[in-house]
Formats: sequence, structure tokens, C-alpha cells
Amino acid sequence: MNANFVSQQRAGADLIVETLRKNGFEAYFAGGFVRDLILDSAEKGDIDIATNAKPQTIAALFPNTVDVGEQFGVMVVVLKGQPFEVATFRSDIGIHDGRHPSSVVFTDAKTDALRRDFTINGMFYDPQTGSIIDFVNGSEDCRAGIIRAIGDPQLRFREDYLRMLRAIRFSARFKFAIEPDTWKAIVENASRINEISPERIFTELTRMLCGPHPDKAIELLRENGILNEVLPEVAALSGVEQPPEFHPEGDVFIHTIKALHLLSNNPSPVLAWSVLLHDIGKPPTLTRSHDRVRFNNHDRVGAEMAVTVLKRLRASNAIIDGVKACIENHMNFMNVTRMRLSTLKKFLVRPTLKDELELHRVDCLASHGDISNCSFLEEQLKNLPVEHIKPAPLLTGKDLIALGLKPGPVFGKILTEVYDLQLEDHFREKSETIEYVKKIWVRILS
Repeated sequence: MNANFVSQQRAGADLIVETLRKNGFEAYFAGGFVRDLILDSAEKGDIDIATNAKPQTIAALFPNTVDVGEQFGVMVVVLKGQPFEVATFRSDIGIHDGRHPSSVVFTDAKTDALRRDFTINGMFYDPQTGSIIDFVNGSEDCRAGIIRAIGDPQLRFREDYLRMLRAIRFSARFKFAIEPDTWKAIVENASRINEISPERIFTELTRMLCGPHPDKAIELLRENGILNEVLPEVAALSGVEQPPEFHPEGDVFIHTIKALHLLSNNPSPVLAWSVLLHDIGKPPTLTRSHDRVRFNNHDRVGAEMAVTVLKRLRASNAIIDGVKACIENHMNFMNVTRMRLSTLKKFLVRPTLKDELELHRVDCLASHGDISNCSFLEEQLKNLPVEHIKPAPLLTGKDLIALGLKPGPVFGKILTEVYDLQLEDHFREKSETIEYVKKIWVRILS
């Protein structure tokens, strides 16, 4: 995160607390920011503020506010274009829809802390004194490296089953152990994750996959049974054997976990999901020949399966299309050194190439270890200027009409053929392409 942005955010949050305090209210920083402050985490999230001022008062004290959940005591204060969530201390009553309480009662800081999800997220910070206000022993669990539900874990998860995924994400991110009773509650309620909307599940899984240690997150999801509920196609990779000469690491699930482990920091959602799903086509395409197991066309089958998975999770079309392209093409890298120049150039200009290169790199390193094709492509990209890889076509449909040819399906064939020859460096001038069309196509079509 940009240092200037962080500085501006802190200044804005300080000003909100100062304003509330001057008007006789309590106000603290709350939640994840406090946790990350204690852990000295390089990645600190947005600063949320908790106060005993009620929503109407918050709206009166600040000129630019947005009601995002006044009935739950949540307002957004906007300072210099920057939004800050300011929430009134509350106690939740009842469970309405597995996400929202039936009603809330405005209360004090301690009661507010006790209704939060995990102890590491239940602390407050006083920016004026630099002190931590901790009613739930969250600082102790931070030091011990423990993810622990506040109070009864069964109740905490029943309030919002998405918290089970959040527990896994925090455990993976910080390499914290999940406290036994909290873990037991996750295992016992694994199937209840299906009560959560697909969009929320997708968002939380994406945060896992794009965050630190996605491999650990997926392993934990398998161990507690949630993986089989939300991504059975990935769970099915376990135990699927692979030819040891190409995959000495083990079965397809182990390979996928290793590939996730090798991902660079902060991958794009397209890349992260592509790595997770790139081999889901292997179980349905497994065949045994006389020499070894094979997975013919697993790339194409897997690409279509990935589309089904991501549509089920309500992913955006942009992510679906990108993941499909990455998986569909991930086996083509074995052919890059043998491609015609025109084919190679087309390969190099695909919009998903950057993600595909990284998928190929981790795919190889998680198996046989040979990344020579990746190195070859990187060298081509370095040495071939963009205008040489994807030049403007020398010939257009207007040129064909000027030659006396009638528009029709054959135009596409002619233009593709001529452009491929241009990419092969057979043509450098427009006049050369026109002479070629006269010689070959005008005679045929006359």
C-alpha cells in the first residue's frame, strides 16, 4: 500500500476519533487494524472506528456521511474523498439470515467486543494514548499464534457461517493454529457453508488464494471438510496418481498444493484461480495405457470445468474468461520452441500471457522442474518489440475490394493467410501483399 495513502488514512482516522472525543464520546480504532498493529504486519487494512456515538449523532458531527447500515449502527464518514467505517458499539440479538442479526442494541465497548468473531479481531486501540483495549485476550492469542472464536464457537459460526472461511484465511495468513474447540465447530458445521451466498464464498476464497500461504488454506479446507462442499472438483484431485517421471511430487492434489506454494506474492485473481483449477480436468480424463497413466485433453476438459465452477460461485465474466484461457492453453507451452513464427507471435500477444507464464512456471517447478520453455518465451518477449510481434495488418478488406474481389467468407481466409505470412516476415511492404493476392487469389476467384 502506498505510504502516502497510509499516512493520509491514519490522519483522517485520528481526526474522526478526536472529533468524537471532543464531543464527549468514546472512540477507538477497531478490528483488523489493531490486530495487524500488534503483529507488526506489513499489510495493514483499512482503519475502522468504533464509538458509543449513535448513527444520527455521527451524521450530525460530520458533513459527509453515508448510511450503509444505520439499523446496525454502521455509518461511513468521508474525509477528503476517503471513506472510514464508523460503527456504534452494539450487541446483536438473534440470527436473521446467517449474516445479519435480527436486531441490535447499542451498548458499550466490552459488550461490542464480545459479539465479534475471533479474539485477534476483537481488540480496540486508543490512538491518543497508544494503548490497547483488550476484553477478549486477543493480544495474548496474537502472541501465542492462535485463532480462537470469541465465546461459544458454535454460536459465532451460526451467526455467520462465512466466519469458518475467515478462520481458515487468518490461520493461513499468519500461520496461526486454530484453537481445538473452534476447529471442532468448523468441522461439525462444514456443510452449513452452503447456506452462505456463492458471491460471498467466492470473495473469501479469492482473498485466501491471493493472500499469503494459499497452499495452507486449501489444505486446511480439505482437512475440515469445507473443500468438498465448495470445491468438490479440487477435493477430487486427492489420490489421483500421476506418472512419476513427470510428476515425482505425487498425486494431483499434492502437485496443486505445491504450485500454490510457489506463487509469487499478491497474484491476480485470474492467476490464483488458474493455478488452483489448472488440473481439475485430470480425474475425468484419466486413462491407463501399457506404459503409464495419461490425461488426454485434460486442459480443454479442465477449462470447461473451471467455467462451471466459477459460474457456480458467481465470479465475474472477466475472471471466468481469463481462467478459462489460462487453463486451456497451459499445455501449449511444451510446443513453443517448435511453433511457426506467426503462431509464436500470436501466442505472445494473448491478453492472459503474463498470468499464463506464471502458471507455467509454478506448474513446472511443482513437478519436473524444467522451466526452459518459460525462459525461451521471456527471452522472445525481451528481444521482439511489440510492433514486430503484433504489427498492423498490411492488407485490409478495402484493398481486396479494390482488387475487384467480392466481399464474402473468403475475405477472412485471405486476410488471415496474408497476415500469417506477414508475421513470418515474408512481407514487409503493402505492395508485396497485393502482388501475392493477385498472383494466388485473383486468379483462383476470377
